[in-house]
Amino acid sequence: MKFENILAEADGFGRYQIMLFMLMVLPRLTLPGHFLLNNFIAATPSHHCNISSLDSHGVFQSLSQEEKLTVSIPKQKDGTFTSCHMFSQPHFYLLTNSSNATELPIVPCQSGWAYDSSMFKSTLVSQFDLVCNTKGLTKASATVFFIGVMFGAVFFGVLCDKYGRKTILLVSYISVIVFSVISAVSTSFVMFAVFRFLTGFSLSGISIVAIVLTIEWVDIEHRTVIGVCSSVIWTVGNSLLAGVAYLITDWRILIITVSSPLVISVATWWMIPESARWLIVNGRTGDAYKYLQKCAQVNRRSDFSSTIRPQTLCEIVTGEKQKHNYNYIDLIRTPRLRKITICTGIVWYGVASTYYGISLNITGFGLDLYLTHFIYAIIELPAKFIIYFSLKKFGRRVNQVGAQVLTGVCIIINIITPTAQYLRSLQIQHQLLHARAFKHSKRSSVHMTRENYKRVYLQNGVGYASFVGRLGASVSPLVMLLEDVWLRLPQVVFGVIAILSGLVALLLPETNNARLPETIEDIEQTRYG
Repeated sequence: MKFENILAEADGFGRYQIMLFMLMVLPRLTLPGHFLLNNFIAATPSHHCNISSLDSHGVFQSLSQEEKLTVSIPKQKDGTFTSCHMFSQPHFYLLTNSSNATELPIVPCQSGWAYDSSMFKSTLVSQFDLVCNTKGLTKASATVFFIGVMFGAVFFGVLCDKYGRKTILLVSYISVIVFSVISAVSTSFVMFAVFRFLTGFSLSGISIVAIVLTIEWVDIEHRTVIGVCSSVIWTVGNSLLAGVAYLITDWRILIITVSSPLVISVATWWMIPESARWLIVNGRTGDAYKYLQKCAQVNRRSDFSSTIRPQTLCEIVTGEKQKHNYNYIDLIRTPRLRKITICTGIVWYGVASTYYGISLNITGFGLDLYLTHFIYAIIELPAKFIIYFSLKKFGRRVNQVGAQVLTGVCIIINIITPTAQYLRSLQIQHQLLHARAFKHSKRSSVHMTRENYKRVYLQNGVGYASFVGRLGASVSPLVMLLEDVWLRLPQVVFGVIAILSGLVALLLPETNNARLPETIEDIEQTRYG
């Protein structure tokens, strides 16, 4: 007897599964809060040189703030004050004649910077002066976080198989809380970066275990529903982040607030069941039987104990163990599997790189940061519901290629569209379209990967794809540094990556309405086109 048959006797989708799913809502809400937190904690407020060093004798007392800046800081071509330079001495004649200002000697900021606090009380930038020559560190902070997520995925993936889902989930909860608080009270950027890395590292435990534990308690028929609902929770958490950040404009308090739901998760951890499948694989059939009995009791399956005996679980231990004998090297062992693995990696890299490249640099609606972030987040909802039906009607490959290429095309179109006001609505439509298209491609890639590795190397295949995706997420913030070469260059890079990785998806087999692989031989045969 297979585990799925035993789970069916206890009801694979009842009140017990709904309770477990609800217990995972809060930890999953924290994920987008942390993954996209850099939009707010690393935002760069308007700033200019601190000109107090030029007022050594109180000569500025009779001047307004605007006049002080006029005599102390050069202006750019658009009439705004420069952010990184100041005059070597005040030039009061500029109050009446600024025609020769470009010829005056300038020096880098001598006494730090003054920041506009109208939108943010405090950010990483204003706290540690991450501007001018050190402005690249704001992007590096996001990269450090995602590198932590990337390595954490490997680490916690191994640990949750060795020590169980429930134990590792608690370790992840506590680690995220502790590292988040320490990063929030950091006294230097280096200290912040180290503990932000550890926060991302620990969040991987929640990201992996929360979905795995839920899926392992749900029957096959309803796993897609659970996947969609989990995806919706991400959207809700991402949308809530905009509101929370609007209310809390101090970066230290914001980090702690985003992590605070995990305190409730720790308090309710004891209610979470261990994975019965994991217990069986590790020979703990007695514990597995107790959890299955509890599941049947909550789901009102009174006949479970008479149908399934503890001895029944012993019969499936060997079969379950045999499914876990593969490793990552096996993903490239045969020609067709090697092709699928390489193409899947490219697609996931393109999807993740484009997603975080867009999501961590949200501009262009002509709205403030909070509202723009909310729009980008909430637009995921219709895309996720549309793709649920689109995948069935048009197939996985068509959706993947079409959505990803459309994302890249819209990004490129936005680059070449003039910035004239009368074309503003056209730009916004393109941005909304590529945002919707991207959410579509993201969900398609998940379905294709799971089905291409169905039952054969599934865990290793999804783990590999996730690792490559997180690598793309790590690199995407650094791509934004290309703005110094040409303002539009990062968008060109993301657009090209989206198009090329989308075209690579053409090389992947279509899995819709196809017999999915049960063995390596199935994968090697041209059974699906």
